[in-house]
Amino acid sequence: MFDPAQAHDTGVAITTSAPGMITLRGALEDTAFKAAVEEVSGLTVPEPREIVQSGEHRLAWMGPDEALLILPRDALCDTLAALETALKGHHALVADMSDARRLFHLTGPDAALRDTLARLCPVDMRAFQLGEIRRTRLAQIAAAFWMGEEGRLNLICFRSVAQYAEDLLSDAAGKGVVLH
Repeated sequence: MFDPAQAHDTGVAITTSAPGMITLRGALEDTAFKAAVEEVSGLTVPEPREIVQSGEHRLAWMGPDEALLILPRDALCDTLAALETALKGHHALVADMSDARRLFHLTGPDAALRDTLARLCPVDMRAFQLGEIRRTRLAQIAAAFWMGEEGRLNLICFRSVAQYAEDLLSDAAGKGVVLH
């Protein structure tokens, strides 16, 4: 358990945000499905274990038939409606997952960020690349994380286990507090 007397400052800061998140399920390799998603999102459908970004919009590969669109909350309703219209007639699921997940942002020295996650996940963080997304375990819970740029790591988990994730990340980063 976290012992403040043992803490040292790793330079890692942890914050949270509440963006819009839309899960897309369907045949990601189907050209018509891809074209519809790309037209609405403005992003290329990512390859396996890839996340693409333009401004505040991100599209993450979450599995062979699943992608996650992360976008500002104020664009959520219009984008959701546009995706439902564009994918009408396709075997697809479009679901607002914004309130079901929590997004954490870790910033700091690249080595400290990688070390923080290496303490919690069965992932070789030395080999982990910018622009790669990984779905894995964060100790005892499911999570996904990516580094869009050096010095910034993002992590998503289910909201129901967000407090547990906060505690894990704080302990692993040598902190005792997550800033909201």
